Amino acid sequence: MKPILARVTVFAPLAALALAAGCSLTRPAPVKQAYLLDPPPPPVSATTRPGTLRVGVVTVAAPFRDRPLVVREAELRYETDYYREWIVPPSAMIGETLARSLDRSRVFGRVVPPGTAPDSDFVIDAFVSALYADSRDASKPGAELAIGFYVSRANTSGAPVWSKEYRRRIPISAGSSDTYVAAQNEALGDILAELARDLATAQLPPLIRP
Repeated sequence: MKPILARVTVFAPLAALALAAGCSLTRPAPVKQAYLLDPPPPPVSATTRPGTLRVGVVTVAAPFRDRPLVVREAELRYETDYYREWIVPPSAMIGETLARSLDRSRVFGRVVPPGTAPDSDFVIDAFVSALYADSRDASKPGAELAIGFYVSRANTSGAPVWSKEYRRRIPISAGSSDTYVAAQNEALGDILAELARDLATAQLPPLIRP
């Protein structure tokens, strides 16, 4: 597969660097760049719901679940960037960010992160269906992010008691991976802020306590 940055204008091209590296054995190999999803926390909620919310499983759609950044070039064609990647898999980043944001927003009395003990009243799971740079229209590139959230009673196998999907597209004015990652952080921050507001007023069933 050709390096994606040599083909897509959303990120800075590496074609010249690759050519120069091939001309001399003394040139260092290109260094990978790692990026983090870490948006600012949402505002503190005016009301706090009783009970504990545990962040459960965050699933990322197959094309976007690995560390390399992804560019959508056409309706059915995606490319990955070997030299630019997330510092950890997106599911881990988004799960930790989700827990941290909901905890700081104080929507629930207590929010516990993924991988903790299952003692909670509700569980929130997420499915990330889009996480890519959209270059299908070269004149209007953008960062696409879509996440569905599902709240269920803890320790039950019933259907979710609340769910909603959020989608954001942030235009990218400059063709660089730094700009793309900044746009994704803006998109994730917007989504988590709206999620906190929605959860504060959501009609959830009453707590079940012994």
